[in-house]
Amino acid sequence: MGIGRNWTKEEKEYLCEKWGTVSVSTIAKNLNRTETAIIVRSQRMGLGAFLESGDYITWNQLQIALGMGASGSGYKMVSWVQNRNFPLHTKRIKSSTFKVVYLDEFWEWAEKNQTFLDFSRFEPYSLGMEPVWVQEKRRQDYSGRHQVKMTPWTNTEDERLVRLVKKQQYGYRELSQMMGRTEGAIQRRLADLEVKDRPVKAENTIKWTDVEFTLLGEMIIEGKRYEHMAEVLEKSVKAIRGRVYQMYLTENLDKARDMIGNGPWGAGRPERKVKHYLQMSQEEKAQTKDLITRLAAIIRNQYKQCFDQSDYWQKELCQLWDGYCTAGESNCDECTSFQRIKPQYCKRCGKTFYERKQNLICKPCRSFRRNQYLKKVAVLSD
Repeated sequence: MGIGRNWTKEEKEYLCEKWGTVSVSTIAKNLNRTETAIIVRSQRMGLGAFLESGDYITWNQLQIALGMGASGSGYKMVSWVQNRNFPLHTKRIKSSTFKVVYLDEFWEWAEKNQTFLDFSRFEPYSLGMEPVWVQEKRRQDYSGRHQVKMTPWTNTEDERLVRLVKKQQYGYRELSQMMGRTEGAIQRRLADLEVKDRPVKAENTIKWTDVEFTLLGEMIIEGKRYEHMAEVLEKSVKAIRGRVYQMYLTENLDKARDMIGNGPWGAGRPERKVKHYLQMSQEEKAQTKDLITRLAAIIRNQYKQCFDQSDYWQKELCQLWDGYCTAGESNCDECTSFQRIKPQYCKRCGKTFYERKQNLICKPCRSFRRNQYLKKVAVLSD
């Protein structure tokens, strides 16, 4: 491989030109030298660290710099690239193809998704110059990492968790403080242990104040995590998640921060659809109900030939109809006693069927049995 050869002027110029923009293995291959020789020569020439040379790095180098290692790339391709639009590019140098990340694009993406990222293992300036917000983000993640246990659950912890939950005295927030685990970790652990008991629900009668909502909006803009918000507001993570979803129809803090922009809590509130009826205000609920009533009237008028003009079509679905309304209602459109026919399951064929009277088998199976009986009677009578 040419070990011990002196470096020519052309080789040094090539190394200076390609350092930081072409992988070390490619440079070594093109110069017919070992990778160790390339790295040693770059240090002697004062070319600096490979990550700081050039405007992009490889996908694997980024993961290593962030303290995540190169493992789990398949998960990151889905969670980062597909779900969060990570700016990943593909470079081809001669016969080699590798994934690269432009640093400017990475920092822009990272600022929008900073709640999702954990910079506690990210060494300062390992990617060169950093934006102003990175230092505070690293400090928050480092503090949160040391306050919350990330190690696997032990048998002693499992026994203590089960014992505390069965007392029915503590909620998720109290258990999180006592166990040193996140509320989400406690919820998942109870499910894994198949514990039927659940922590005590928080009081729903305590209303949020305008000051608390204002503070919540400010912390979302600053990129705080749910755990930090819970400490400041003295509320459970679950309660805060519920408020964020109620306002922005998502629990993803990065998406909520993008909607808020630089405005106060409530700014950028998305438009509600019918499926978000529970997250609507009283005024929106009234408007939605009025629109649905009008739509029903339009559909009924447009397709009136589909309805029986002398009667109401709803009666076919009502448990209280027996040739007449057993509840004494006179107008199906304004009925408040409507009860939908409950489904039944045929013991013979297992299919679902709908009948007002209780039956063990469905109508087709009853007909089939009746025909079998008639055939049997006919055979015996011959």
